[in-house]
Amino acid sequence: MDKKSLRKTIRGLKAEFTSDQLRQCSRPIVDKLLSHPKVTLSHTILAYLSMEDEVDTHQLVDRLLAEGHRILLPVVVDDTNLEVREYTGRECLLRQGKYQIEEPQGNPYTALEDIDLVIVPGVAFDRKGHRIGRGRGYYDRFLRKIPQAYKIGVAFDFQLVDSVPVDENDLSMNEILIG
Repeated sequence: MDKKSLRKTIRGLKAEFTSDQLRQCSRPIVDKLLSHPKVTLSHTILAYLSMEDEVDTHQLVDRLLAEGHRILLPVVVDDTNLEVREYTGRECLLRQGKYQIEEPQGNPYTALEDIDLVIVPGVAFDRKGHRIGRGRGYYDRFLRKIPQAYKIGVAFDFQLVDSVPVDENDLSMNEILIG
């Protein structure tokens, strides 16, 4: 199956769930993250604030922040690039951009070498750690800038497939957590 077909298939599977059901399905994944040794030992974590059809990370980032982790969130700055900004709490967020995602305001975080861990969303993953996203390549381009960071992909169980088509631009995750 090619990437476009796989994205369409997963979109169809997601449509079978309500937003509340997906939030409930997110809880075990978030619990796994909160107790994961790589997460608990990390100081600087690049996470994401979820859209309605993704593993819900809103409470996760607040909890990690309260536990003393530095939390960074991605911000789409143009058609091809992400930058990261520090998340200091709900008051720093503004809903903007094409997807109307809440994004932190402020200056870009530039000490990329400090990022220990990345929690990565995706449309689909396979057991080899391959991932496809929404098709713009933002994460793959950005992750190349932080090769030292441990990458954990998070997904609902129906997003784990036998094989994800990959090319030379795609980066693999170190681990996939599903629930």
